[in-house]
Amino acid sequence: MARVYEIAFSGDRTLADAARDWFDAERVASWARLPGLSALDVYRPADEGAHDPFNADTNGPLLVVMPEFERPDTHAAARSMLEDDLASLPPGVGVAVSGLERRFYAVAGETSPAPFLAAFSYVVRYHRPAEDEAAFIANYVATHPQTLAKLPRIRSVMCYFPVQAPVPRKCAVADYIIGNEVAFDSIADFNAATQSPIRHELRAHFNAFPRFTGPSTHFPMNRTRLVG
Repeated sequence: MARVYEIAFSGDRTLADAARDWFDAERVASWARLPGLSALDVYRPADEGAHDPFNADTNGPLLVVMPEFERPDTHAAARSMLEDDLASLPPGVGVAVSGLERRFYAVAGETSPAPFLAAFSYVVRYHRPAEDEAAFIANYVATHPQTLAKLPRIRSVMCYFPVQAPVPRKCAVADYIIGNEVAFDSIADFNAATQSPIRHELRAHFNAFPRFTGPSTHFPMNRTRLVG
């Protein structure tokens, strides 16, 4: 498990290029020097070709940057550096910063999680409110990762658990109950997985979750590891 910041940039789709240009090579080099950084990933929308028969969410993040830290206490030192940079975002681009604990799960046929190498991620988040968050999380962890691990051609399964972390001033914080991410080598592999019987089994789990009334969001994204 690892501690990460999820830094999600939002705004009108016409601002996508501005957000991506803002996170340029110079800024990447600066963020690579964040105290305690162990990895840095950037996620960009995969706008073409991904298909999930049960979800077709739109208006996802323009960009997501995910710094990973060696220890929980390094969040505080990183916050001040991020705060200065995030104050210079292009007009109209918003940002939400959330502290999360990331846990990896082994996929079928493996005894431990493989290295996180696959380039396509399906980024899923469950938002508040829920009648009983603890019951929702317990049910989710007991049923979902193990079934996701059986999807054809899957490479990685992760869950994200909100944690207390210092957040840069003037940044929103996402209202997550829990997050999930599955990784594949390609969109074609993802589409093969979503057409399998396992996807219907996952939908049955979803329908049996303890009651929650917040949205669940599902965004196909291409991931690039910049550090680590």
